[in-house]
Amino acid sequence: MLMATFIQAWIEALVEAPTLMAIRATELVFAWSLALQTLEYLRMGKYTADDAFWSWPLQRADIPNAPIRALLDVLFKPRMHQLHLLLRLCAAVLLAVQGASLPLIGFLFVGNLLILIRWRGAFNGGSDFMTLVVLTGLLISQVVGALGNAELGWQAGFWYIAIQAITSYFMSGAVKLLRPEWRNGSAMTIFLNGAIYGPLSATHPLRNKWLAMMGSWGFIVWEILFPFSLLDPRLAAVFCAVAAFFHFLVFWFFGLNRFFWAWLCSFPAIIWCSAQFSARVLGL
Repeated sequence: MLMATFIQAWIEALVEAPTLMAIRATELVFAWSLALQTLEYLRMGKYTADDAFWSWPLQRADIPNAPIRALLDVLFKPRMHQLHLLLRLCAAVLLAVQGASLPLIGFLFVGNLLILIRWRGAFNGGSDFMTLVVLTGLLISQVVGALGNAELGWQAGFWYIAIQAITSYFMSGAVKLLRPEWRNGSAMTIFLNGAIYGPLSATHPLRNKWLAMMGSWGFIVWEILFPFSLLDPRLAAVFCAVAAFFHFLVFWFFGLNRFFWAWLCSFPAIIWCSAQFSARVLGL
């Protein structure tokens, strides 16, 4: 009950579009998401040691440039990598406590690029993409702010995050629409058969062709219509609430907890941009 009240108050505050509220919400949710990711990396230390199957000596052959490879050899030594992750965790806590700053976001941005290199571009797919998107938006806000216009910086950063997130949802829906297995609902059954609790039992509701097709089309329509979230902040809040439910289902069935928090980081920017667009462009 308390959590529901908090979420409702948070959405109502964002609907009114105060920039400071949107900034703080983004910083707090992103700091939490980043901390969880970093703790996961730290737990995997034994699997990234020099004698493990995710060791850097095995992956360094991907780097063709010798000087860069030599630099990465130093940065990705097990102890150095663990030190970087501990500093990253501290930076996430600092982001939650004091908010964004150019040195802090710059460190997190460069560190995130190093982690992506360490994992050959991505460790957890879409969540890594959205983490980079939000970090880039925060970096834009700090760089433009350092040049003398903090308000413009946050506007540019929020729009970057919102456009990337909305486009991602739309493209995901468009791709599903083009695939016959998504249009007839069979893709949903196939995916859930391979989930943590799969395969689905013979009596599971989603074994029913029509229910699976309705669920599939529900997600397709929601994703394709996501750009309409910019028409009104209350509509944006509804789209984001459905998105949160969708990502929670992904976590529940597939164990991809990163997706839930990584995409949640974009919601304050989406709602804020919707309020700005509807007020300044549409005059609502």
